[in-house]
Amino acid sequence: MADITKYAPIGVGGGNLISDLKSHFSLFRTKRTVAIAYGFVFIFIAFTIFLAFSPTPNSSSPWFTSIFSATSSDGSSSSSSSIFSDDSYRSHFSSFFSYFYAHSSSPTDNVRSQNLTIEPSNLNIESPVLQNQTQNKEKIDTVEVLKPSNISVLPPTNRSTDNRTPPKSSSESNKGSSNFKNQVQIEDLHDKVKDLKQNQIRNKDSDGKVGVLKQNQTQTEELHDKVEVSKTNQSTIGVTKSPVPAKQAVTISPNSASGNEDKGIAEKGLIKNLTSSNKHDDLIKSLKNCDFFDGNWVRDNSYPLYNPGSCSLIDEQFNCFLNGRPDSDYHRMKWKPKGCTLPRLNGSHMLEMLRGKRLVFVGDSLNRNMWESLLCILRNSVKDQSKVYEQQGRHHFRTEASYSFIFEDYKCTVEFFVTPFLVQEWETEDKNGTKKETLRLDIVERSADHYKNADILVFNTGHWWTHEKTSKGEDYYQEGSHVYKELNVLEAFRKALTTWGRWVDVHVNPKKTLVFFRGYSASHFSGGQWNSGGQCDHESEPIKNETYLTPYPEKMTVLENVLKGMKTQVTYLNVTKMTDYRKDGHPSMYRKQFLSDEERKSPLSFQDCSHWCLPGVPDAWNEIMYAELLVNQKQHKKMH
Repeated sequence: MADITKYAPIGVGGGNLISDLKSHFSLFRTKRTVAIAYGFVFIFIAFTIFLAFSPTPNSSSPWFTSIFSATSSDGSSSSSSSIFSDDSYRSHFSSFFSYFYAHSSSPTDNVRSQNLTIEPSNLNIESPVLQNQTQNKEKIDTVEVLKPSNISVLPPTNRSTDNRTPPKSSSESNKGSSNFKNQVQIEDLHDKVKDLKQNQIRNKDSDGKVGVLKQNQTQTEELHDKVEVSKTNQSTIGVTKSPVPAKQAVTISPNSASGNEDKGIAEKGLIKNLTSSNKHDDLIKSLKNCDFFDGNWVRDNSYPLYNPGSCSLIDEQFNCFLNGRPDSDYHRMKWKPKGCTLPRLNGSHMLEMLRGKRLVFVGDSLNRNMWESLLCILRNSVKDQSKVYEQQGRHHFRTEASYSFIFEDYKCTVEFFVTPFLVQEWETEDKNGTKKETLRLDIVERSADHYKNADILVFNTGHWWTHEKTSKGEDYYQEGSHVYKELNVLEAFRKALTTWGRWVDVHVNPKKTLVFFRGYSASHFSGGQWNSGGQCDHESEPIKNETYLTPYPEKMTVLENVLKGMKTQVTYLNVTKMTDYRKDGHPSMYRKQFLSDEERKSPLSFQDCSHWCLPGVPDAWNEIMYAELLVNQKQHKKMH
């Protein structure tokens, strides 16, 4: 009919002819459209059947291949492979195009997921992704392993809501999924993994990052940086083979930034904490084997431990800065032992060590010097200094027999008991009934019962044994009712220390209390003594040549022998030599702000060359004691 219509002659009756043509053409248009549609459907069905059933050496090419292999190895259907899922839809079109364009890549290979899950096969603790973390070039190489040509894109899963079966392991995929084999170029991947594993040996110590991952098997921020490409596209990634068992799988997601929070260690601070722990152990080891008292003074501009003039607890006698001393080098010196480096005294840390404890200084005004130094260091580290106060509200510390500072937030006290001889000062009557002062060498001083249960005791004595009365030893030393007409000061010193040592052995519990004894502190009077015009105001730097140091005091040799004979372990703070260097550290003429009329007339005749300016030398004594406490704390933990 189409041909007849096409070649029909045009008659004279043009109107009828045109009308006939229109009716024929309308009928033609309808039947032709239907014919074309049926033809297209027939061709499409035939082409589809051809693709579905025609054999091919590339088993992953036919679009419908996975229809017949979408069941698991046990015969159950795996809905994660369904062609009707969004993922499978994209995957099959990718396979369809790759069948005709084998060398082209599909944009649908972009990875998509909510959580970045590195399956067990990708975690080989020594995985290439985790190793090359230090150099930009190696970062690029690492990301290359994750590019579409080398990975298998698994369906995104939600462990709490998705009822689909989990992705097949690499072994199951090798056996049952030809589509997976095509997407993962196994041999190329293995070669790259092998190369990158060789690189990991050179980089395994890079910032300790891999070591941390091995130990904790959790995410690190560094890993997120290295797989930024995959993280940005939110992919779930798996690799074909791994010796790591499934239980060692590591899940990395934006919400898992603190995988070890229940252990109290944040990821970011883990390396720092571990490093600090290792450094702390090394520090304790070095301190344990170090002679703290064999060293030199070195200038350190990070000192002093508290600003001059900032501590109101310093007595006027020691406050050289407020008393007008013009130079400042004397408080910028740090004691440096030859065999180690003393840790800077951390006031906050020491207060934590003292939490709930009593630290008591017992001795003469040189121990008061050390006590005030420590008070300033510790108080300077407290945020609310109003919670640091003397128990009785006192602000001057030279007139009473004892003082106790309370650190309220730490429930600890730092105390001082005045007892210059450690044994009891006494009075007795002579034959004429006249009272005279004596020193009872056989009785420990009467306040001892108040501090015998303290947690830390710091004793000293020495300077008062150099005064005229004690030096001469005439009608002064007493044992029982007997007063020696004359007794050598060294023998009297030995008797007094022996009495003290016996008291410690009987009354102090070594399992609870740590006992220190600070040795003799050197004086530097020139041209006289403390009461005869001795001076040291012209000194502005330490002694640098050991040949100018004074011989070791005989009294300290006596002390060492007494300590050796005691049952209780006593830590000897032998500060004699280290203080002998510091002829520049005394208050000298800067011992007070307001001079008397007599002192104004001859200010150089009234100098203090025994005590020490604060900040100054006693701060170093406390740093040594702090180091001893660190070592003792470590040993105590080992015993328990």
